[in-house]
Amino acid sequence: MTTTINAAETRALGTTARIVVDGGSSSDALALMIPELEALEQACSRFRPDSDLSRVNDGQGRAIRVDPLLIEAVDIALRAARITDGRVDPTIGTALRWLGYDRDFATIDPLAPPSSLRAARVPGWQCVVVDRVRSTVRVPSGVDLDLGATAKAFAADRAAAHVAAALGCGVLISLGGDIAIAGPPPADGWAVRVTDDHAAGDSAPGQTVALTSGGLATSSTTVRRWTQAGTIRHHLVDPATGLPAAGPFRTVSVTAASCVDANIASTAALVLGDAAPDWLEQRHLPSRLTFHDGRALCVGGWPEPSPTP
Repeated sequence: MTTTINAAETRALGTTARIVVDGGSSSDALALMIPELEALEQACSRFRPDSDLSRVNDGQGRAIRVDPLLIEAVDIALRAARITDGRVDPTIGTALRWLGYDRDFATIDPLAPPSSLRAARVPGWQCVVVDRVRSTVRVPSGVDLDLGATAKAFAADRAAAHVAAALGCGVLISLGGDIAIAGPPPADGWAVRVTDDHAAGDSAPGQTVALTSGGLATSSTTVRRWTQAGTIRHHLVDPATGLPAAGPFRTVSVTAASCVDANIASTAALVLGDAAPDWLEQRHLPSRLTFHDGRALCVGGWPEPSPTP
């Protein structure tokens, strides 16, 4: 059976949003995807003062009534914290601000003077109170939520399912390299290039894999980096210290049943450091971990790369 692969892209959620369809119209797919991503940004952006998340963070300890979409996104973030024993924690917002990540990444001034950097355990996800009946979220005064570890993946899963249902075809959505798949895949699967940076192109060091369902997420310390007082920082915070995670791996890519689950695992793995391979193996999550020197370690059933001819 002959299929036609069509693609389109735009900017959304502070990154590149690319949609690929098998047998459908890319322009129709894009038109369906954009409102889904805009709704998620309106609910979950830490950098939009009018977002529901910003209103919660500015709530001075009060319960803030929000759109059910934010309730769902916060529930996902709290689940991530529970299943990773707090290694992926949405209360890292203040730590990110202290590190200088206090605005959309594209507008960060790498020469700006440092803020008041503190090394301290983040407040912890247990302090977040969600009332699903009243549709409210409350955090203590001084606690900032950041849903960056899960909201983008949630957006990809949600938009892919919506577009696939509307068009009746196979759909792949990539948001900054985090990938969600819905609908029937091409006969040979979706070919995905896995690298440190989704924007680096097919010539960058990495590996091409075929996906048929679920999602793939890549977390990396090599992108979203900036310099603060002469020290290189990155956005992946270890909740135990409030500082950028340090460990032997610069990038972790994981496939799972959804983009959300893949993103939770890839983020947790970078925080875990040396313990990450065993943690991923025990959960039967196919994963590719890249050391700082470029060597790759494949665990959990991730295919070994083909030998270079």
